[in-house]
Amino acid sequence: MNNRRPDGLERALSRERLSPYRTHVGGDLQAAISLYEWNATISAAFWLDLSHIEVLVRNAMHAQLTAWCITTHGHDRWFDDPGRVLTQHHREDILTARKRLKRTGKQADPGRIVAELSFGFWRYLVASQYDRTLWKPVLRHGFPHQPRRRPLHDCLTRLHRLRNRIAHHEPVYRMPLEQHLADLKTLARWVDPDLCAWITSQSEVAAIFTERPA
Repeated sequence: MNNRRPDGLERALSRERLSPYRTHVGGDLQAAISLYEWNATISAAFWLDLSHIEVLVRNAMHAQLTAWCITTHGHDRWFDDPGRVLTQHHREDILTARKRLKRTGKQADPGRIVAELSFGFWRYLVASQYDRTLWKPVLRHGFPHQPRRRPLHDCLTRLHRLRNRIAHHEPVYRMPLEQHLADLKTLARWVDPDLCAWITSQSEVAAIFTERPA
């Protein structure tokens, strides 16, 4: 634990921020700080795993969308939406990605656009509204070990929610973290079992579970 006095840390972090932790441990400030530190540690470990998953998922979808676009429209720029299958919201996400690249003086090539699009963008590409236009003819081939759209969408939704809480430095200790770790492995396995094994070998999440103070 940090060598600073608990009351000093509370002032630095703010009472409001530590309040849910204190409530969870029955008001004990030192125990609350220990839980806060553990929350930060498990969040950092999950963030690494989530970054691997995000890259894995977007690349799997990008590969299928590219192949489909080449076959259907004769070029690889699926994000230009030549078939007008994307929703207005998704088209706006792509436009925002283009603008960010332009501001930084980078070319809007496929790899850079894919990297600029958020995890939420990819999650919603497997929503029910795209079942017939994208999932069945295109995206299901990126997940050869999960032929059904709904379980994939639900898994991505849970991981997206966890990612957003971590990104905003919110508490995650009350979330079903064991389930989320299982989700990470399952999602990776649906794309490629070998990649699931690699992510698992890199992950520190399971070990940190055993260190939870409360």
